[in-house]
Amino acid sequence: MSQINRIGLDKNASALLAEKLNQLLANYQLFYINSREFHWNITGDKFFELHLKFEELYNDSFLKIDEIAERILTLGYTPLHSFEDYMAHASIHVAKNVSDGKACIQEILKSYAVLLPIERELLEMSAESGDEGTNALMSDYIREQEKLVWMYSAYLKNS
Repeated sequence: MSQINRIGLDKNASALLAEKLNQLLANYQLFYINSREFHWNITGDKFFELHLKFEELYNDSFLKIDEIAERILTLGYTPLHSFEDYMAHASIHVAKNVSDGKACIQEILKSYAVLLPIERELLEMSAESGDEGTNALMSDYIREQEKLVWMYSAYLKNS
């Protein structure tokens, strides 16, 4: 017999969603840190253009981190909240001393290659469990990031 949580979702399904959301949260924390590093350390003739783009990325990541953590709490679970936990659960690696624009963008694309599959898995899981809140969030993230992958990939072809 299934148990229902305070927002009307199956507790077992919610636990699995919260676990996968925590994995996404950990990866977003690393993506945020890397985006800040790229913003601070970018050099070269595309400095002004990329400096602003990287600021957009870390500001957006900051908002997504909060949304993901709040979604975990809404499901009735605790979001990861230590850097030790983030490092243990993330697949995105810490980028250090990257200042070349192309290299920064390649790292961003590698990060999206980690984030998008997790978000797609969450999209499926949330659809199966009737979790419209998580589903809508993931759908928005995927749509936005697919466009960014296209744009950053196009930038690399022309630079």
